[in-house]
Amino acid sequence: MAASTSIILTVAVIYLVMILGLGYLGYKRTKEAEDYLVAGRKAHPVIIALSYGATFISTSAIVGFGGQAANLGMGLIWLTVFNIGVGILLAFVIFGKKTREVGHRLRAVTFPDLMGKVYQSSFMQVVSGLVIIIGMPLYTAAVLIGGAQFIKETVGLSYGVSLVGFAVIVAIYVIFGGLIAVMYTDAVQGTIMLVGMTILLVSTYLILGGVTAAHTALTGMADLVPAKLAEQGMIGWTVMPDLGSPIWFTLVTTLVLGVGIGVLAQPQLVVRFMTAKDSRSLNRAVLVGGPFILMMTGVAFTVGALTNVYFYRTAGQIAVQAAGGNVDAIIPVFINSSMPEWFVVLFMVTLLAAAMSTLSSLFHAMGTALICDVWGRGRECALSMRANQLGVLVMIVASVIVAFLMPGSIIAIATAMFMGLCASAFLPVFAVAVYCKKPDQRAAKASLVVGAVTWFLWALFINSRYATVFGLSKVLLGTVSILGYPWNAIDPIIIALPLSAITIIILQFTRGRCRPEARTA
Repeated sequence: MAASTSIILTVAVIYLVMILGLGYLGYKRTKEAEDYLVAGRKAHPVIIALSYGATFISTSAIVGFGGQAANLGMGLIWLTVFNIGVGILLAFVIFGKKTREVGHRLRAVTFPDLMGKVYQSSFMQVVSGLVIIIGMPLYTAAVLIGGAQFIKETVGLSYGVSLVGFAVIVAIYVIFGGLIAVMYTDAVQGTIMLVGMTILLVSTYLILGGVTAAHTALTGMADLVPAKLAEQGMIGWTVMPDLGSPIWFTLVTTLVLGVGIGVLAQPQLVVRFMTAKDSRSLNRAVLVGGPFILMMTGVAFTVGALTNVYFYRTAGQIAVQAAGGNVDAIIPVFINSSMPEWFVVLFMVTLLAAAMSTLSSLFHAMGTALICDVWGRGRECALSMRANQLGVLVMIVASVIVAFLMPGSIIAIATAMFMGLCASAFLPVFAVAVYCKKPDQRAAKASLVVGAVTWFLWALFINSRYATVFGLSKVLLGTVSILGYPWNAIDPIIIALPLSAITIIILQFTRGRCRPEARTA
């Protein structure tokens, strides 16, 4: 049952005082621009791992993707496999060490700054910054929505008050404390998330009668799949959809590949590599980051699907029906209706931690991209802490506005949008930047533009899910998608990323300009 408001508020106040205290500690240790932007380049490996993981896993993963697992089934577990294999092992071992080395050598302070200095191109810096400023508010708004949904369901505040209040609290320590404050609070929030999600998994299985009983019951509910989903290829919550069906394309190309590959080129995560003092720190960080991601995503996707069993037993409905048709409300409704009072409070703190850890990093990345890379590029004022604080504030306001404009059941889709955009625009140029001794400026420019433009065109006019959200194709052409099935079900990353990669391969490698950098410790 739901916890009393007085208990919730008391625990929330204690938690917020602790987080703001850590923010103040970060503020006191932030003496110059490099501290504000890259945490002084001397972060501890455990701090790096927890900050990376907590930044990556947000209410988008727990609430948004947990809700999608309830709606589309346990096929989302494949995203956990990608998150660990690609998001941790490949990211830290293959990209992390080289990013740290190149970033330190060039004294880069943001992802666009890294691109600009590697390619010796203001175009690369500015356009990379613009992609962040335009695309990241989608993801930020999704995280805000996830936190606000849970606050609304748990505390009883209106959605608008929950969303704005949530943003203001995070804004306080990000604006003043910079990346040091962000990483300190991320580490604590990551620890809270790990405890909360572990208890959630165990509690869910206990409520449903154990692991075998829960999964057997979910398998037996296949005949309850809604007709609309069945028509699109869904055949149950414990099996993959029909190969090549619309839901299969959504599950595989948008949610699994879009997010699983997109994590490699997330600007707010790449910056974490540049905070490490040496490569050994990144090696040690993997040992913490891998298990963390496994617990965060694996639990969210498993519990999300199993909520169908709980709601069918208690209300005679599947999860999405019990949540009033809003996929993003499934996890909050499940927690508030099934768990004891003490866990509702604990999970509220868990979700606050998940959302705040990601929001703080996104606010920081957007604000510094606006000031350092777009507005103040090449000017000393761009590196002032006051200017960057103003940039963070501007992007926070923009993100809140986007959150109010978004439709329901959008959290997972908005997350996949941004991650797919980052992979399409940034991944090929990022890989060449850190692994080629003589990266070609012309090749990078072409690849960045091809990836970004192709992604936007496909999202705006072809992919029916994305085009419905944006609404531009409907307004201009009178139709949601200009192409029929299966093209309108394929995620933009499937088209844009290969084209971006082919572009840089043709222009970079055929000219014989790419030789791998010598490895360093």
